[in-house]
Amino acid sequence: MAPLSAGHSEPEGDGPADSGSSAAQGDQTAVGAVQQAAGADPYFPEHGDPRYRVHRYELALDYRPAPNRLSGTARVNAIAGRAPLTEFVLNLADYKIGRVRVDGRQPHYTHRGGRLRIRPAKPVRAGAPFTVEVHWSGNPEPVDSPWGGLGWEELEDGALVASQPIGAPSWYPCNDRPADKASYQLSVTTPSAYAVVAGGRLLTRTTKASTTTWVYEQSAPTSSYLVGLAIGKYQTVLLGDPGPGGVPQHGHIPAQLLGDFSRDFARQPQMMDVFQELFGPYPFDEYAVVVTEEELDVPVEAQGLSLFGANHVDGARGSERLVAHELAHQWFGNSVSIADWRHIWLNEGFAKYAEWLWSERSGGRTAQQLAAAAHRVLSVLPQDLRLSDPGRKSMFDDRLYERGGLVLHAVRCALGDIAFFRMLRGWGQQHRGGTVTTESFASHVARYATEPVDELLHAWIHGTTLPPLPGADTRAAG
Repeated sequence: MAPLSAGHSEPEGDGPADSGSSAAQGDQTAVGAVQQAAGADPYFPEHGDPRYRVHRYELALDYRPAPNRLSGTARVNAIAGRAPLTEFVLNLADYKIGRVRVDGRQPHYTHRGGRLRIRPAKPVRAGAPFTVEVHWSGNPEPVDSPWGGLGWEELEDGALVASQPIGAPSWYPCNDRPADKASYQLSVTTPSAYAVVAGGRLLTRTTKASTTTWVYEQSAPTSSYLVGLAIGKYQTVLLGDPGPGGVPQHGHIPAQLLGDFSRDFARQPQMMDVFQELFGPYPFDEYAVVVTEEELDVPVEAQGLSLFGANHVDGARGSERLVAHELAHQWFGNSVSIADWRHIWLNEGFAKYAEWLWSERSGGRTAQQLAAAAHRVLSVLPQDLRLSDPGRKSMFDDRLYERGGLVLHAVRCALGDIAFFRMLRGWGQQHRGGTVTTESFASHVARYATEPVDELLHAWIHGTTLPPLPGADTRAAG
């Protein structure tokens, strides 16, 4: 989903299901932590440092809503890349820095322009693990971006975090690049009147005097922008009965919205079942939905968590396609993440097509009908956007979402339903917890095709002119 301030209308083979836990996935990914995407992100070269990778963050935060005051300690466990590290960078907004340590020793550091540049007292050997400790404090606020403020948002009574694509440094020090995925432990202390919701499993909730500390664990590999957080006065409800081995799904809602929420999100458990059938097993331990009292331009996904505004709850399922979109991001964008922001259509196009699949499977318009409607819209708009490299200004353009969905529909028409849904499940399972590119998607699709698909994919993904509407007879999977 687009940043909150973007005003978006929102918009190999099919092997056995992976029976391993999310924790196991995190452990497996940590082993390969030194595998790195080459170079800086072309859209945000000041964000992230490819010279090292983080495999775990341990964050301890204390937040007081009334003065909007945040203090925190981060323990960042990382691994150097192929060259010795004489210096490295963490991204962090304009906070007061109280302490920095590298492997327990005081380094030299500077903190300017959202970049905490650290020179260890002794260079870190190539391929060696190291630990960074940072203490910071201040009044959190969103970081500036071409789409307005991103990251930490102070609400009328609480706060929320929605960081896509570069808002994570607004509240914690991080290697802010989507390919650098790590596990997280997040401890947040707030006044006891407030609930804290984060993606992952709630380990403990401890009340002392007038404050409560909430500790969450997200063991699956997580990109920095996908660490979600909401602090507010919420009621918590269980959505459906997950049963043995099912996915626990919770809603966190202001009390006055509970009635409408219960109708608007009533079909989410069914949606989860459909998506697991079509995409493969849900990739995380749990799924949570938060609805704030305030309006949001668009909902926003985080790992294991989605954030909606009060305007997305109307009691008439008026935003159900967005419920589907955000849930689908748990597979496409969160578990299977992009190597850099040029490939964002792989997040948004897949989630857009999931909207169409849910409509088709739940008795609404078919994917073919929705594809035709999207094609009609795109046909009268400027045809100067290239999915494979839209440019920073067009990352969240409506056309990217719609054309991305049409790519999936064109592939479905070319492969046929049986091969297409095998391809889709294989994509999610083979790249679970990892990162992908447009090129790896094209190679993946080709493995399931009985005839060459190079020209089709090139026209849709690398071209700008809108190809003809895919017109093959499509049916629901299954």
